[in-house]
Amino acid sequence: MKIKNPKLLFFSILISQLAGFLGSLATRSSVSTWYLTLAKPAFNPPSWVFGPVWTILYTLMGISLYLIWVKGYQKKKIKKAVQFFWLHLGVNTLWSLVFFGYQNLFLAFLIILALWAMIAYLIKTFKKIDKKAAYLLIPYLLWVSFATLLNYSIWSLN
Repeated sequence: MKIKNPKLLFFSILISQLAGFLGSLATRSSVSTWYLTLAKPAFNPPSWVFGPVWTILYTLMGISLYLIWVKGYQKKKIKKAVQFFWLHLGVNTLWSLVFFGYQNLFLAFLIILALWAMIAYLIKTFKKIDKKAAYLLIPYLLWVSFATLLNYSIWSLN
């Protein structure tokens, strides 16, 4: 991958990681207290898995955003795709706030369903602009698919 604009690449990754950081603020206060008290399914991964996985996913999201953004923000379809990325990133952060901050498992489940649909749409939209950008989001969609099942299972068990 030839980097046309290193500052934009850095910013794209940084802003994605920032969304993860904001979500982690709500997570930190609950993960070692409230979350430990919940009944969880047998397939629930250990807590230490989530940080590295999300760090990688946010990095891939940032690179994906960069590949779209660098195509020219002045173009209408690029601008709409980037704006939708921002919206989806807000919903991503909202899930953490609702699940861990407000400890509302059902509402978090509804939000993650919306997030899953947004990621699928984002992949479809990005694919029309840059296939590599779309492919970089597939691990994210797979992880959120797993997280959706996990969220549903935790809500059902509690």
